[in-house]
Amino acid sequence: MSFFEAVSIDKYFGSFKALNNVSIHVPEGSIYGLLGPNGAGKTTLIRIINRITGPDKGEVRFQGKILTRQDLIHLGYLPEERGLYRKMKVGEQALYLAQLKGLSKKEAMKKLKQWFEKFEMISWWNKKIEELSKGMAQKVQFIVTVLHEPELLIFDEPFSGFDPVNATMLKKEVVELKEKGTTIIFSTHDMASVEELCDHITLIDKSKSILEGRVNDIKDHYKSNIFDIQFEGNAELLKNSLSEKYRIISSDRSADNKHHLRLQLEEDQNSNDVLQKAMKHTTICSFSEVLPSMNEIFIKAVSKNSKSNSSNYE
Repeated sequence: MSFFEAVSIDKYFGSFKALNNVSIHVPEGSIYGLLGPNGAGKTTLIRIINRITGPDKGEVRFQGKILTRQDLIHLGYLPEERGLYRKMKVGEQALYLAQLKGLSKKEAMKKLKQWFEKFEMISWWNKKIEELSKGMAQKVQFIVTVLHEPELLIFDEPFSGFDPVNATMLKKEVVELKEKGTTIIFSTHDMASVEELCDHITLIDKSKSILEGRVNDIKDHYKSNIFDIQFEGNAELLKNSLSEKYRIISSDRSADNKHHLRLQLEEDQNSNDVLQKAMKHTTICSFSEVLPSMNEIFIKAVSKNSKSNSSNYE
């Protein structure tokens, strides 16, 4: 049983089908990436998860039971479009929102002080939201989202608009929340963040889920028999010793006089054969398989899905 599930979700807006039989299964204590191009249906699914809108078909389950409005106290939601009151003072607003999440005034003040000190925001307490930069306001909203320590956090583009220093700081906080047992769903276009943070992903394109699973398993599935060799010795002799079944993708030389080859093996070739040949002619410094990045997988999967959809209309 998954900690959180959205099962066979359909959603229409008029005649437009925004989600078509989409399911996600989120393990407890994991970081789950919800990926897809603009307009794919990610935000619609997030809105359904948060009961902002309802599905036309399917159901959302939390800890094995149908998610109810009463369960929302156990969720924290940081939308892409931030929703703070611009004329209200930072501290006053943070305290108000914390109490809406069920914290007493005393408990909320204690937790807010800890977070504001941690993020070096104490001097912002009496500023109005409209006086803050976009990144500063996002920090405030992040804090009020996590303050009541929800069991499930849902972030929609959480690092959008942050400079690299603050984005790194927030990523560190997300990892710490996971280590404390929080389950996290986040929607993002930032594939580097997916590489850093996610245990599992679902990729939605044109309203359908086209890829789902553990990040490591998906990378393993999409690998294409490409290897990197770093060595010392005669590069030309090594290249000439490799049969035509090894396609050299790139060749270069580093500042410390080491050679680097990237090559692709045919399906019936064994990487040990390459390594044995290389060792006859050179001194091997490193030999490793190259796994595709999540960005490469994203592009390949979406492109394949687009071609498949196009052929259906021919």
